Amino acid sequence: MKQNGISLHPLDMAAASEPELLCIFGPRDLGRSLGLRLLQSGYGVTYGSRRPHSCGPLLQGAQVHITGAGVFLSKTEERGETHRFLLKPRKVKCCVLFRLVLSSAVVKGLNTLSAWALQNGLLAGKQVFLCGESEEAKQAVAHLASKLGLTVLVKGSLSAELEDLPLKLFPEWRLPLSIAVGLTSFFFFYLLIRDVIHAHVENKDEISYRIMVSLANKLCPIVALVMLSLRYLPGVIEQMGLVALGYAFLHAIYTFIIPICYSVRHKLISGMKNNKSPPFYFDNTEAGATVSFISLGILGFFLFVLLGLTSLPSVGGSLSWREFNFIQSELGHLTLFICMAHCYIYGWNKFLQPSTCKWYTPPGYMLYLIVSSVVLVLKLLLLLPCVDRTPTQIRQGWEQTQPKQMGEIKTTNL
Repeated sequence: MKQNGISLHPLDMAAASEPELLCIFGPRDLGRSLGLRLLQSGYGVTYGSRRPHSCGPLLQGAQVHITGAGVFLSKTEERGETHRFLLKPRKVKCCVLFRLVLSSAVVKGLNTLSAWALQNGLLAGKQVFLCGESEEAKQAVAHLASKLGLTVLVKGSLSAELEDLPLKLFPEWRLPLSIAVGLTSFFFFYLLIRDVIHAHVENKDEISYRIMVSLANKLCPIVALVMLSLRYLPGVIEQMGLVALGYAFLHAIYTFIIPICYSVRHKLISGMKNNKSPPFYFDNTEAGATVSFISLGILGFFLFVLLGLTSLPSVGGSLSWREFNFIQSELGHLTLFICMAHCYIYGWNKFLQPSTCKWYTPPGYMLYLIVSSVVLVLKLLLLLPCVDRTPTQIRQGWEQTQPKQMGEIKTTNL
């Protein structure tokens, strides 16, 4: 009912407020998925297109208008644009749009979302980036993103950095993966020459079947421990440790499957059938070395997994800075020491034997021991009181040069 030109409603019926209207240009997969999420969040959605007859049916509740409080421009890379960008400097689309529409505020963002994630609602806690010239517009878009369940990080003014984010493929993993591929290639050919080619040339033995399991079981721990050692050098990113953990998992799997290989079973059964095995006496030293070798390997792998778990954002974010630093630094060096002891016990009676140096090349694990020993020696040098004092004071906020005002105050007090 109306009274004096004012609409009145009964107390038991709340006035229906009209939803805020938003417009999306480009009703493709991303535009439709974004519209679906906006409708579910209580917004009104309108669509606009240059070819409205070829867009197909709209979502239930969506409208076909081109006016709204906010406008989303769903723009994808056209075919051939990448080749043109290689020939001339690329123009930032958001900056071009900002110059064309001077009366509106342009905010770049939400371009790291996929249509699949929007449709399935996998947005809880996902971080998105925003950039723009208008603070009011950025706050409005940030509020909208928060209602969608997103975490917003403002990156400042309009720039080309946000447009490059969807085109990047694991930028933080390129260096660790490149190092892993390089180390794997080097040690693979190194072990191939020592174990397979040397046996074929010198003894006419055909043991190429060992490449898939036995050689891989030697390769994985060497690469894993070299990358773990490099992880604790200054300026190395933490993804290198996660790649090393993957190689450690492969080493554990290969170790378990070696006893079921055909060559191992054939050698064991042939020895038992022909009864040509020499007398086997119990050696306390060999037994102690074997038990220590296995136990150190298990303990080192456990600490390796612990380091990898704390590197995950969901786990590392729940730890304080002191806890995270203790696990990654102190336990990390302890893991490196245990793994190095595991390798030392593995070759404790083989270091000085001439038979281990095939074609004047040392075994592969000796090369790893050189790297890990250098890293641990440098760590011990940093733990000396005369060296550790200054870095500790710097971490606590100590400044080498005191301000002039502090010096003047001390002089006045004297």
